[in-house]
Formats: sequence, structure tokens, C-alpha cells
Amino acid sequence: MHGLKNNLDLQQYSYINQMCYETALHWYAKYFPYLVIIHTLIFMVCASFWFKYPGTSSKIEHFIAILSKCFDSPWTTRAISEVSVEENGSSEKADRRRKSSAATELMQLSSSGGSVTEKKVAESSSISLLDKKEGEQAKALFEKVKKFRLHVEKGDILYTMYIRQTVLKVCKFLIITVYNAVLVPNISFIVPCSIKMEDMTGYDHFCCNHTKAHLFSKLAICYICFLGIYGMTCLYTLYWLFHRPLKEYSFNFARKETGISDIPDVKNDFAFMLHLIDQYDSLYSKRFAVFLSEVSEFKLKQLNLSHEWTVDKLRQKLQKNSHGRLELHLFMLPGLPDTIFELTEVEALKLELLKDVTFPASVTQLVNLQELALINCPAKLSFTSLMFFREHLKVVFVKFDDIKDIPVWTYNLRGLEELHILGHFNPEMGRAGTLECLRELKNLKVLSLHSNISKLPPSVADLAAHLQKLRIHNDGTKLMTLNNLKKLFSVQEVKLINCNLERIPHAVFSLVNLQELDLRDNQLNTIEEVISFQHCRKLVCLKLWYNHIASIPEHIRKLKSLEQLDLSHNRIEALPSQLFLCTKLTYLDLSHNNIQVVPPGMGVLQNLQYFAISHNSIEALPNEIFFCKKLRILKAGNNKLRRLSDRVSWLPLLSRLELKGNQLEALPLEIGQCKLLKHSGLVVESNLYEALPSEVREKMEEE
Repeated sequence: MHGLKNNLDLQQYSYINQMCYETALHWYAKYFPYLVIIHTLIFMVCASFWFKYPGTSSKIEHFIAILSKCFDSPWTTRAISEVSVEENGSSEKADRRRKSSAATELMQLSSSGGSVTEKKVAESSSISLLDKKEGEQAKALFEKVKKFRLHVEKGDILYTMYIRQTVLKVCKFLIITVYNAVLVPNISFIVPCSIKMEDMTGYDHFCCNHTKAHLFSKLAICYICFLGIYGMTCLYTLYWLFHRPLKEYSFNFARKETGISDIPDVKNDFAFMLHLIDQYDSLYSKRFAVFLSEVSEFKLKQLNLSHEWTVDKLRQKLQKNSHGRLELHLFMLPGLPDTIFELTEVEALKLELLKDVTFPASVTQLVNLQELALINCPAKLSFTSLMFFREHLKVVFVKFDDIKDIPVWTYNLRGLEELHILGHFNPEMGRAGTLECLRELKNLKVLSLHSNISKLPPSVADLAAHLQKLRIHNDGTKLMTLNNLKKLFSVQEVKLINCNLERIPHAVFSLVNLQELDLRDNQLNTIEEVISFQHCRKLVCLKLWYNHIASIPEHIRKLKSLEQLDLSHNRIEALPSQLFLCTKLTYLDLSHNNIQVVPPGMGVLQNLQYFAISHNSIEALPNEIFFCKKLRILKAGNNKLRRLSDRVSWLPLLSRLELKGNQLEALPLEIGQCKLLKHSGLVVESNLYEALPSEVREKMEEE
């Protein structure tokens, strides 16, 4: 031993050592364990900060919850499995085509193909087993994903907060690493210190020992190494954030893997979270993508619809329509149930306010379908269904708010015989707002247009060779141009209703095959042009009702072939006797006018079966009317008749007689001799009927 000997005891050494620890030991060596704890807490806080921030935590939790439900949903497995089955089936068919060169190979393929087909059928049947409850849950999940995507794609707060957190962690790592590397040498076993203890020991300089220095120095080196690993991870994360476009996410890989081609790409926070989940396991995003596909959602809707609308339930809605066809009417459904194609007896299908209607190839099972009505119901067709509709559909009724929304395939139905269109033209659309080319409608016989056109569409001329009936209901819009009507040389019936016409269109007189003309609810004041109808030698029905006609021209006698004439709801005050020279008339309606006298000569109408003169000012019916032996219906109500001639018995075929609203005091007893006139066909005041003899009444009440 060297140095000066002292007589210090153990307690004095401990005291000196403690004084050195408090005064001479470096703070880093003294508080190193506490610094490690503080750094760890800071790292923990920074690492989970974005999980606790209100603007991000709720989105993350919601995303994780939806993601787990999508991953475990039976619909996800079913959708992916169906696509794989379809792909395998198509690849097998391709292989079979390639191997069909030799007969032996064909036999081998057929023998093996049978088992493969049975296997595929079994797989597809097991895949399709999805109960109603699971279908409803999947439907609710689709809605959640839609709303979540709409909400999250609006902003990028998750992306921003994650970048800030990563930058903060990198900065913190650099600061802690630098100052730790600088201060680690201060941890030493021997610590020199100066303590004034000359009176006690005779010394004021000491070399004390830090007993944990060796352990702390090794731990500090290990700590810096771990910090380096942590720091490299943070730097890589920062590089990953700025090197890749994390605010956009493409499902190209998922589209190839799942076979669902319409999965949309996403952006902003939604894309960022999907990038993060890909770093964990890309299978999650693949299964999640199923719930972003409209095709997948459509299939689910079809499945749920099939659960709800069974074949028996649909069959209960079948009923006969006005055309005598067995019709199925579906109203405001989210889609078209697949079970509908099992009702092979359906002849007419009426779809009103349905969404997302697509006719699949299975529509070919409706072998009796002849009529289709689409009321504000956009519909798409596959190629197979288009070919089927071309061959089978005879009547199509389409109604849309705007005529441009009518499906284009409507104009390609070659076998169509009747087309009824209801919709408004938009003048601002120009040619795009008019009817498509009708040239493909090779068999169209009836065209009905309920719209607001100002001129007859030029495309109507494409139907000249075969169109037989043209009906236009214009809702009060003035129809000014009808030149194309002259080209319809085959047309037999023309109805121009509520077209604001002031005169009979001259184009009508060129229709040599015209048999019926209806000009209801227009603004006709005069009909002097009727003389030109003598060129329409086949005209048998003329309806000029609901106009403002004040008089009937005498040359109406020229219409020798006329069988039906309707001049009701006009302002006619006098009838020319020449009217009765149209001797082929079987139907004559003059009701709702201002007629006071029926002129003589009516007796020549030997074919007359229907005569209406009600709602006028007639005081007496001419006796000649009772010479019309074929008269079945006589309407003379709401006039000023005071008596009914007993010659009414001369009408043996009379089955309906309306006299209510007159000034009759009694009915002739001879009315009972009209064998076909029953109580239900006699419209008079109850007191007049009760005044008849009981035997007459009993006879009229017999069935």
C-alpha cells in the first residue's frame, strides 16, 4: 500500500462516498434509468397519439370494425367463390374446344367432363346457400361501407396526422441518440471528487467508485443500439410515406384476383388506411373490395329479392290486362327478382319505378312473353336477352319524364308490332332529344306517342311501308308541321288528340288507305275541309268531338262511305238534312251541343245502331227516327222532350234507352214491346218507371 495511512472507519468511507455521489457524479450517470423510462413513455405516447386524437381515432376504430365484418361475412366468401367457379368453368370450356380434334379425345373429355360438371354444380349449389338473415346483414354492410367511404374520402386528416407523428418520432430519435452518444462516456467506475475534510481526514481530494457504472454503461450502449433499430424503422416509414402515393389506392390486384372488374379506386384517408392494412395482410383489402363493387351489391340485391319474392308470391300477382294477356305488375322494387323468370306462363310484364333493372340471359325462359311495359324504369339488356326480345315482344309501352331516357334497344326490336311512347321532348336537346331511328322496326303496325312535339318526327317516315295506326296525344302543345304524315301511305288510323289544331290538317287528305280519323280535344272552329275526305274512299270513322265546331257543312253528304261520326261536345246549333245522306252511318253522336231540332230525312239511316242526341235542347224526337229498325242504343237524355212517341215499339233491337233529364210526364205503354229493352237499359226517372203497368215492368225485369 502507498500513501498516507489514516484511521478512518467504515462509516466515514461511506459518508465520503455518498458525498461524492451527490456532488461529483455526472447527472447522466446518476439518472440514466429514469431517462430511459421517460424516453420510453414519450415513444409510447408518440406511437399511439393518432389512435387517441378525436379526429382520427373514431375513423380508425370504425374502419377496423367494418373490415373485420367484411372479412368474416359469408357473402364475401360466396362472391369470390362464384367468380372462381365461373373462371374455372370458362377455362375448362376453352380446353375442351382446343382438344376437340380427335374422336377419342372427345370421348375422354365427355366422360371426365360429366364428373367435372357435376362437381361444379354441387359447388355452385353450396355456394348459393345464403340464408335471408345473412343476406340482410350483407346488405346492411354494403350501406355501412358506402357511408364510411363517402365520409372518409372527403379529407386527409389521418394521412396528415400520421406524417406529423412519424416526423416527430424521427426528430425525437435523432435528438435522443445524439445526446446519449455524447453523454455515455460520463458513466465511469472511478469518480474524482473534492471535499473539504482536512480536519477529519487530512485530505480534500478523493477517488470514489460508482458501483453501477459498469452495468449502466453496457445498458446505455444496448439502449443506443435499440434506438438505432427504432430510428431505422422510423426513417423507412418516412421514406415509405413520401415515396409512394398513399392518398390513392388502386384495386388492380384485387380486380384480377377476385374477377370483379368494377371495384372502384379510392383516395384520401380511405386509400391511406387500405395501404396500411396491406402492410399487415393484403388479404384483408382483397376481401374488403367485394363490398365496394356495384356488381357484387347487385348480386346480393338479387339474392335478397329472390328470398322476398318467391315464385308463389309472384304468381299471386298475376292478372289479365286490357289486352287479355296474363300480366305481372311490379312496383317500386330495388331490382328485378330472378324468380320472375320461373313464371313461364307470364305473357305481359309491367315494371314501374324499379331500380337497376338488367334482363339476364335467363329471360329466355319466359317463352310466352309478348308485352313489356317500362314506366320510369331504365332497363339494360344482355345480348342474349336482346335477341330474345326481338323475336318474342309484340307490344312495348315505355314512359319516362324525358323522352331521351327511353332505352335505345327499344328501337331495335324487329318483331315489335305496337310501340307506345310517353315522355316529353326537351327542345334544348336538339336532335338528341328526338326519337331514334325507327328503321329497324320492320313489323311495327301501331305507333302511339304521348308527348309535346311541335312537328311529326322525321323518323316516323321510316315506317311508311307497314305502319297502320298512328296516335299522337300532345297535351295541348300545338302540332304545326305534319308534312311527314303524307309519306305514311299505308296508315289506316290516325289520332291527333289535344294537338291544338285549328283546322283539319291537309296532310290527312293524302292518306288513301285512311279508315279512321280522330281529332279529339283540338281547337277546330270549322270543318269546311271535310269535302276533301271524298278522296279518302276508305274512311269509315270520323271523330271530331271536344272541339268548337259551330256548324256542319252541307257537303258532308259527299262522305258516302262514312259509318261512324262523332260530333259530340261542340257548339253545333243546327243540323243540315244532308247529314242523313251518309246512308251507311251506324254510329252517330251529336250529344253535348246546342241543337234544337232534328231535321227530317233521318229515316234513311237504315243501318244506324247508335244515336246520341243527349245534352241538347231538343223538344221532340222526329217520327222518322223510329224507321231506323237496327237502332240498338238511343240516348236522348237532358233535353226538353215532353213526350215519347208510342212508335218506340217499332225499334225491335232497342236495348238501351236514355231519357233522364227531360220533361216527360209519362212513358208510352208500347215501350214494353221492345223485347230487348230491360230495366237496366232504361235510364229514366224512377217515378216514370214506377208509373208503368206492373205487367210491363215485370216483363222488363225478366232476364
